[in-house]
Amino acid sequence: MDFKGSDTVPGPRTEDHLPHTAQAAVKIVVVGGFGVGKTTMVGSVSEIRPLTTEETMTQAGIGVDDNYGSDSKTATTVAMDFGRISITDQLVLYLFGTPGQQRFWFLWNGLFEGALGAVVLVDTRRLEVSFDVIGRLEERGVPFVVAVNSFPDAPRHPLQELRTALDLSPEIPIVECDVRRRASSRDVLMTLMRFLHSLAMTGSLT
Repeated sequence: MDFKGSDTVPGPRTEDHLPHTAQAAVKIVVVGGFGVGKTTMVGSVSEIRPLTTEETMTQAGIGVDDNYGSDSKTATTVAMDFGRISITDQLVLYLFGTPGQQRFWFLWNGLFEGALGAVVLVDTRRLEVSFDVIGRLEERGVPFVVAVNSFPDAPRHPLQELRTALDLSPEIPIVECDVRRRASSRDVLMTLMRFLHSLAMTGSLT
């Protein structure tokens, strides 16, 4: 569309405007290894058209990127995903999905700045990828919940076994989800908000 000579300046769509009732906004990051469903989660739950930075995967990534369990993926996030969801009329969450490929993890530091909490998405087919992810959050002191994305061909384990395998503290919530479903993704975010609220009530949230 050519806007030359026009007095109209393109701007946000009406549905992208922040609700006038909003009184507080919270930054949340969605983290995890490659192909665990971060882009899908942000897209499924966002009330605005999500911003994605996916690029087509090329031969250059062979031998560099670990695509095990995600062989069918043809694109990867190279910067971030962004979406927004209103939890209540007053509370809005800004969602930032991080890139999963380890060669892009240097971008995480900027995305973590100002984040009140995080969702760690886990794929039980590649559980070991989550160790470094969780370690990074712990190093930065970012509170998080763990959400196990239910892939059709992924092995199922009792949540207590996964808690032990991931070496999670007893107070950290761990839930199952299907990030393709908006309601399921929203439930994960609500779990995180309840966790953050409990930390605030005990003075553990700084």
